[in-house]
Amino acid sequence: MDYLFIDEGQVRIKIPQYEKVSSKAPVFYNPTMELNRDLSVAALSVHRQRSEKDIAICDAFGGSGIRGIRYSKEIKGVSRAVVNDLNPMAVEITHENIENNGLTNVNVCRKDANLLLRTCKGKFDVVDIDPFGTPAPYVESAASSLKAKGLICVTATDTSALCGTYKKPCIRKYGSKPLRNEYCHETGIRILAGFLCRTFSKYKKFLKFQFSHSTEHYMRLYALVGKGAENTDKSLQNLGYIAYCPKCLNRHVFKGLTPLIPVKCQECGELWNISGPLWTGKIQDSDFILSMINTVPDLNLNTKKNVLKLLKKCHEESDAPPTFYDLHVICKKLKTSAPPLDSTINLIKNEGYPVYKTHFNHNGIKTDAPLPLIEEIILKINKDSQ
Repeated sequence: MDYLFIDEGQVRIKIPQYEKVSSKAPVFYNPTMELNRDLSVAALSVHRQRSEKDIAICDAFGGSGIRGIRYSKEIKGVSRAVVNDLNPMAVEITHENIENNGLTNVNVCRKDANLLLRTCKGKFDVVDIDPFGTPAPYVESAASSLKAKGLICVTATDTSALCGTYKKPCIRKYGSKPLRNEYCHETGIRILAGFLCRTFSKYKKFLKFQFSHSTEHYMRLYALVGKGAENTDKSLQNLGYIAYCPKCLNRHVFKGLTPLIPVKCQECGELWNISGPLWTGKIQDSDFILSMINTVPDLNLNTKKNVLKLLKKCHEESDAPPTFYDLHVICKKLKTSAPPLDSTINLIKNEGYPVYKTHFNHNGIKTDAPLPLIEEIILKINKDSQ
């Protein structure tokens, strides 16, 4: 068998050569997820800095072992990293990669991820769930296993379900109805966040989201675990629904699991499209992301430039309201050309409304300015430019 050697961060790993990235590869390794892994190293570095002790990490879907090996090698204060995979070849390759990188604090398991998390209850400070597809079947075990002050890291690659291309799988896996529109990727992350919170709440645990992003074919969330029935109940008040009008582009957030939602849009009378239940609260923590930004220069990352670019965008929008406006979608409705993004933002700010760019869409703006005002500003810019 032919092998490839991959250099990432401070490690070099060996993997069997493959034709294309798929679940059928001899040992799973996805080169396009390097940005994901670089961001993870930065996030876990910040979490370790804020912890009062060394941390133990579980990489529940190890594949080649690169994620767990990088955590152990690149993050100071990792007492133990456990890399798990059901694939016997992956386990064999991971053992070899651990030895070749001179590590002694990384253990390898060949277990079902749910079984590993259930039998190691309370032994991990960080659980990383990064499967091929949906993380939904494994969140319950992570919720049972993780203690207070632990960090849950979750990747979902089934974006076609979370973003509403296939509604039934989203309802089946996440217990939520998706919404296919211009901000469907944000809605998808909020559906995933809401699913995580509902699952953890069964164990009187709540989540405080530290950092999240939607990149290419996947979504990624990092959340701190808290404990206590009262705080969990309070946290669940952030569950709710997003109503969207496909005709006039109006949208509204309704909080609560059973809120009173009008059937029709109050602006134009069109029937609402409704998504949820989902998380309506914050999905970014500005202090945590700022700490990541300050930590990145000290890390050896191949994607450092893209990491910082993404983190700065997420930091900028960390206090913004849910959903965003795509200027191109608004302009299509108005039958006019799209004005410069920065000019639009500046005029909205001049009207006294906060406005932010968003990493979800390079044409998007997050603001609580009313839609008619945004439309008026767009038309004014285009008129003045003629």
